[in-house]
Amino acid sequence: MKTSEVAVAKRVLSEEEIKDLNERYKPLTPRERIEHLYLDFGPEEIMLTSSFAATSAFLLREFSLVNTDQVIFFIDTGYHFEETLKYKKKLTELYGLNVKSISALKEEHEFTTRDETWRKNPEFCCTLNKVKPLDLIKQQYTVWVSGLMSWQSDHRATLDIFEERNGILKFYPLLDVTKEDREKYIEKNDLPFHPLVAKGYNSIGCTHCTVPGEDRSGRWNNSPKTECGLHL
Repeated sequence: MKTSEVAVAKRVLSEEEIKDLNERYKPLTPRERIEHLYLDFGPEEIMLTSSFAATSAFLLREFSLVNTDQVIFFIDTGYHFEETLKYKKKLTELYGLNVKSISALKEEHEFTTRDETWRKNPEFCCTLNKVKPLDLIKQQYTVWVSGLMSWQSDHRATLDIFEERNGILKFYPLLDVTKEDREKYIEKNDLPFHPLVAKGYNSIGCTHCTVPGEDRSGRWNNSPKTECGLHL
């Protein structure tokens, strides 16, 4: 499947259309959901992001089996673990992924480095290094695909497979995959683990804000913050 180069107008779906999508996609498997996505939306309407963190291989493998031409945006915050960058390279080569890195404006990233913004205002640090870079490109897409699973946090437990969020339709094909289902999939398909998982990291973000912990408890340690802002 080749991604079209022709620009198309961004679509805005009604509440009724989103409800219909949820009803149709709910009984499907993650693979079937991804296949159906390309029936309901053109490739040029679909934006896929990945952090190449602990649970990334599942979604990326599924997409590689449906459409290897799909662009996968990686937000390079400048603060990733070296293990994450090596894992990104490994998955890209293993599944033949079409990965494109995006990052903050040079002066804004350098400000957070000098200021050590992650210490005093992690929300603002995430805004500059994650949210703003993606905001610059996401306005041209109708659908934003993400590998969130409902068991990962209280916020994620409230989501539907399709949701309108800040002017874009979010699509979570793995939303109802349980932790047990994920482990079985990993074992059955021999998915490579992120190297830090073996060291007790179960959710992996930037070096300054990530420590070992169950699920997302190791993110923004000693802070009530549980999301970087991308998925709120």
